[in-house]
Amino acid sequence: MVFAPSTARTFPKIKVPPDTDLWVFGYGSLMWNPEFPFAERRLALLRGYHRRFCVYSHRYRGTPDRPGLVLGLDRGGSCRGMVFRVEAAHVAGTLDYLWDREMVSGVYHPKLLRVRTRGGNVTACTFVADRSHRQYCGDMCVSDVVRHIRQGIGERGPNLDYLANTVGHLRELGVADRGLERLLVDVRQLMQRGAEHP
Repeated sequence: MVFAPSTARTFPKIKVPPDTDLWVFGYGSLMWNPEFPFAERRLALLRGYHRRFCVYSHRYRGTPDRPGLVLGLDRGGSCRGMVFRVEAAHVAGTLDYLWDREMVSGVYHPKLLRVRTRGGNVTACTFVADRSHRQYCGDMCVSDVVRHIRQGIGERGPNLDYLANTVGHLRELGVADRGLERLLVDVRQLMQRGAEHP
């Protein structure tokens, strides 16, 4: 599948009052590779959305000619992840970084959502998949998800590494995501069969 160059909508950065810390919710690579300064992190539960491979990746884990897949938050269920507290002095720089990392194609809606932590509820900047965007692929069957993850290689490396790192980090946190665990097994089995029968 080949995609035309991005015609992203421009989403304004969320507004944070001066001298106010910012919480950021991570559910995929932001959990294990945030790449922004934070003063605190907590396990968190977001209700109303679940983690799934529902976004074509043309940059970090694939290309326009051979897209991979990345995680998005899709409607329904709940998602366990991590929230990071960014101190006020670093909020502007962190938002600039997050918009460059997450909002290049406009496939996510940035939202301020309430998440639950053991230290109390917080409102966090959260990136939710836009179902109307051309990169949204939430209706893809499992076999196609496996195939795209197998083929995807982008600026940040193989799509399989992204899946494996996410599963590994969730295990370290004591979070069971049976769907991702099964997907990792399926992708590795497919790649093994391909190596045995080139």
